[in-house]
Amino acid sequence: MFIIGNFFIAVAQIMDIVLFWMYWLILIRALISWVNPDPYNPIVQFIHRATEPILFPIRRFMPSMAIDISPIIAFFLIIFLQSFLVASLRDLGYHMRQSRESGIIQEFQVEPRVKEESPIQQDQLVY
Repeated sequence: MFIIGNFFIAVAQIMDIVLFWMYWLILIRALISWVNPDPYNPIVQFIHRATEPILFPIRRFMPSMAIDISPIIAFFLIIFLQSFLVASLRDLGYHMRQSRESGIIQEFQVEPRVKEESPIQQDQLVY
């Protein structure tokens, strides 16, 4: 069971790293949109290609506005995924790993046996 727990922890860490970098790429794209960048610049093209799969579906459901607020919605979505999905996967992995470790410890622990004594009867009491 600890292997599955470690798998969930690894998936959570990878998702956290990907979401972290996606957050920064979207922020850089929003900042670049304020200036007029060269669209043929390879860095600008990479940022647009990396962020467009996230921003395009958001824009499709948003009404047309003068200001593109899809990066803000993407930020909220990324923060939600980091707070809920990544944290839940990480906690599930740690819980699965700890339950296995505590199970191993419980298997090898020897509990002391308590010798059961017979109850004292009234005539044995000394006043």
